[in-house]
Amino acid sequence: MIKPKIANSMSDALKLFYRDFLRVNRKDIEVVRLTDNELITRCKNPCPVLRLSVLPKVDTKEACRKVSEPVCKYVLRKMNPKLAFERNYGWIRPFKESCEERIYLKW
Repeated sequence: MIKPKIANSMSDALKLFYRDFLRVNRKDIEVVRLTDNELITRCKNPCPVLRLSVLPKVDTKEACRKVSEPVCKYVLRKMNPKLAFERNYGWIRPFKESCEERIYLKW
């Protein structure tokens, strides 16, 4: 049986979610804010959703909202049921140079 990864802090969420689960290289992630209750990142890693969206001219805002976001929320909820996930659709590729996401503790 696989032992679940537990995120007890925002630093844990950064490591477990971005580096271990998504396998984002350190050079491709900018930590905009890291506090006890909130993590905001901007990623410019190679992204399969972005790659598949630009070819048939599918809006990444819709593709990410329907394909990627539910998976992110599910994985984070398994790491800690109090973690919430939001993607900033005003800061998303290919319209910006990176994608901004927010993980925070919901009370």
